[in-house]
Amino acid sequence: MKNCNTVSMEFPALKHKSVSADFSAGTLSSDAGLLLLRAADQRLGLLERIAGCIRDTRNQDLIEHEVVTMLRQRIFGIACGYEDLNDQQQLRKDALVKLAANILPGGNDLASAPTLCRLERRVRRQDLVLMSKELVEIFIASFRKAPKQLILDFDTTDIALHGNQEGRFFHGYYDHYCYLPLYVFCQGRVLVTYLRAANIDGARHAWAILKLLVKRLRQQWPHVRIIMRGDSGFCRDRMLRWCERQGVYYIVGIGTNKRLATAAATIIEASRQRHVQSGQKVRLFGEISYGALSWGCQRRVIVKAEQLAQGENIRYVVTNLPDADAQRLYDVRYVQRGEMENRIKEQQLDLFAGRTSCRRFLSNQFRLLLASLAYVLIEHIRRVGLKGSSLAHAYCGTLRLKLLKVGALVVEKSRRIMVHLSRCYVYRDMFRLIAWRLSG
Repeated sequence: MKNCNTVSMEFPALKHKSVSADFSAGTLSSDAGLLLLRAADQRLGLLERIAGCIRDTRNQDLIEHEVVTMLRQRIFGIACGYEDLNDQQQLRKDALVKLAANILPGGNDLASAPTLCRLERRVRRQDLVLMSKELVEIFIASFRKAPKQLILDFDTTDIALHGNQEGRFFHGYYDHYCYLPLYVFCQGRVLVTYLRAANIDGARHAWAILKLLVKRLRQQWPHVRIIMRGDSGFCRDRMLRWCERQGVYYIVGIGTNKRLATAAATIIEASRQRHVQSGQKVRLFGEISYGALSWGCQRRVIVKAEQLAQGENIRYVVTNLPDADAQRLYDVRYVQRGEMENRIKEQQLDLFAGRTSCRRFLSNQFRLLLASLAYVLIEHIRRVGLKGSSLAHAYCGTLRLKLLKVGALVVEKSRRIMVHLSRCYVYRDMFRLIAWRLSG
């Protein structure tokens, strides 16, 4: 059988000269951005800390691949767009992947796909709890001084399932079999990635997670102002009452009903009349005092009455924030929660958090955390390395395309490893700036 690396591929000729290609260039890599990911990881100490959360039950005398090395291999691969374990069969030989995992380019190959699969299957519930705690500790460590205010964004999403995974249930709203992971973000940084089965209320366990987060954050910063923000799926009386007792502010959507519409009738009717008179889009804001029958108390509800050519758009938000301006509360405080949905899209689409195809539920939770850890590294590059640049708010997929997927030649000598990038690389100045900032 011929060597596939040396078999030539023929392409259309150019000015009477044939054009051929093969795969015999040697120690070239298509992922020079691994250098940036490695620098971000070493600056944060992220994967060393995560590896310490996983109990290694293997015979230590027979170990070839350490847990931290396998984590680097897997998470850096996800960040660079390699979502499948099968991809590691070739990547384990890549010189830059080895370097990023702290293995010399000329050293032994990294872990195979079956070895990485065994790591996923071996993880315990206690390991996942410790890893989740480390996510919060990494967030806390990212602040040089105590913040005055933290807004905790809660949201849930669905992950479609096509196999017979543990915890697989049909969800009527999403109309398919799925998981319902819960995410918590703060200032674009991930705090919680929690996988749940789909046969539960969307707010299930959110209250317990909020309690744990508030306790840890106040332990670190006793005077920080904490705001819990979420859509109508998190409007639960028990959760709101706890926030009121603990001095935690909240701003949460609330679903419409006849009693709410009756209480807000004056505001809604005024918006209708203005729309009829002007024929233009109209947005009116006001507030009412409303208490659901199960609440046992009245709460402040912000009303947005919007009249459009396509029809009316009425929204309600319940809050205990003291701000007087109803429009500011809605447009500035509440609507900004939509930014979290972009962060979830980055997890699901750019970092393959939806690849929960393991039979075991805990293994799928582990995969969800791997995607979040890859996000932590890329977000650190974006927040620290790209601050003030044109890519400071770019999506993970854009950063991968422009900064991670870069061809390079790796040359290993006795005392030095050189990684040569193209002199025509468009973003070389930005790449250099990130490298300098991450090394500081």
